[in-house]
Amino acid sequence: MTAKNNNCKIVDCTIRDGGLVNNWDFSVEFVQHLYRTLNDAGVDYMEIGYKNSPKLLKGAESAGPWRFLDDDFLRKVIPHKLNTKLSALVDIGRVDENDILPREESLLDLIRVACYIQDVEKALELVKVFHDRGYETTINIMALSNVMENQLLEAFELIEASVVDVVYVVDSYGSLDPKDFDYLISKFKKHVPSKRLGVHTHNNMQLAFANTLTAVDQGVELLDASVYGMGRAAGNCPTELLVAHLKNTKYNVRPVLDMIEKYMIPLREKEEWGYIIPYMITGMLDEHPRSAMALRESDDKDKAVDFYDKLTTPEVLHSK
Repeated sequence: MTAKNNNCKIVDCTIRDGGLVNNWDFSVEFVQHLYRTLNDAGVDYMEIGYKNSPKLLKGAESAGPWRFLDDDFLRKVIPHKLNTKLSALVDIGRVDENDILPREESLLDLIRVACYIQDVEKALELVKVFHDRGYETTINIMALSNVMENQLLEAFELIEASVVDVVYVVDSYGSLDPKDFDYLISKFKKHVPSKRLGVHTHNNMQLAFANTLTAVDQGVELLDASVYGMGRAAGNCPTELLVAHLKNTKYNVRPVLDMIEKYMIPLREKEEWGYIIPYMITGMLDEHPRSAMALRESDDKDKAVDFYDKLTTPEVLHSK
């Protein structure tokens, strides 16, 4: 057992990232059972949804309540807080900071701010607001595989000087391998030495678990995962694999297996996520999975060769 494992904390994103699969259509019973499960399993955080504002997003009326967490609703869902902390994610331009109560009035412990590289400054302004209201905070820079070196170095300067607690290495397109993670984490450690690190992986190339273990070996502290890997498109690193693998006596896989048996397997019969060839192709090409998601909704959902040819013709490659 390595000492590094003892610092790891699992952030389960089943409701937040998994909600991208089913438009956040989880029953209260499902979410309550998941919270008890994660607590019994010793999981450190449960990301119970987004804290974005319905006023700032199209299609808000059709999404489930976990898309726009309301504090009164949350208190009804979780009347008794357990050891597992609660997290929510916000997106730049989609959150009204006035919707975020001071931490002592909220069930949330951690607020994570997701942004693209050009919005790091705006993200850190929001982080400061949430930090001043008492929350733990992270900044999650998305689509890192598409970020230029000079942009990243500028962002590092801003981040190192900020109040943010944790900086995330995010593999949005599931295109990175363990060597890439090793390289990126080393770079983050060098340029933001005062910050703790987290990782968020996607399973397009069946590397989410391996990439997360690479992060563990590098001493990364916060590890994103989801039960049965449920998340957008190819999904995430499975919570049950981390709980089973991390050599830490506080984690217990049995409750997670119960959640999978009772809830996740029936849900997987209705909703699709996980390693599927079109998602592998977009991961391999370092692309957003939206084209693969559209293909899976069409009558040609399994025509992988045609899909590959469309994405790799010179005209397509040069029109990006």
